[in-house]
Amino acid sequence: MNIREKMNAGMLYTDMGEESLAAERTRCQNLLYDYNLTRPTETERRRGILTELLGDCGEDIWIEPPFKMAYGKRTHIGNCFYANFNLVIVDDIDVWIGDHVMIAPNVTISVTGHPVHPELRKDGSQFSFPVRIGNDVWIGAGAVILPGVTIGDGAVIGAGSVVTHDIPPNVVAFGVPCRVRREITDRDREFYWKDLRVE
Repeated sequence: MNIREKMNAGMLYTDMGEESLAAERTRCQNLLYDYNLTRPTETERRRGILTELLGDCGEDIWIEPPFKMAYGKRTHIGNCFYANFNLVIVDDIDVWIGDHVMIAPNVTISVTGHPVHPELRKDGSQFSFPVRIGNDVWIGAGAVILPGVTIGDGAVIGAGSVVTHDIPPNVVAFGVPCRVRREITDRDREFYWKDLRVE
């Protein structure tokens, strides 16, 4: 098996010494460098860079610089996506993001981790499992989404959460580790924050 096949199979691998992977990462970093140096008014240029950078790039995507990724082409983003400052996506393998997703500042999404035992990490070994974020998801500031996680449609992930396992649809979840706290109900349609009613 080559390294990319091991990555996709969830096996341990090291990504050093594989020229094609290094070239993919360099390509990504060059595109991100250009993206992060664009002016706020250069919306068409930003769109062009994102289209070249991402595996899939839906309509109406806005990502505030600075923005960091590992490969770029492994990330697939749907329509009407917004990410605030300092989004980091470690996309050694696929990250799937649905439509109408909003991400607050300083969020990290990582498909990759390292073994716990130090003997298994000495050579830099790592593993990767895909991350899937459904439609209509809101991820709060400073959240960290870890390898293999699926977040269901309509879910809200609270600020500062560390998401270590799947989150079902239409719930509010937060904490370290992130846990489901309640379902989203009709009351949430009437009150937008605490006891503040939608007018």
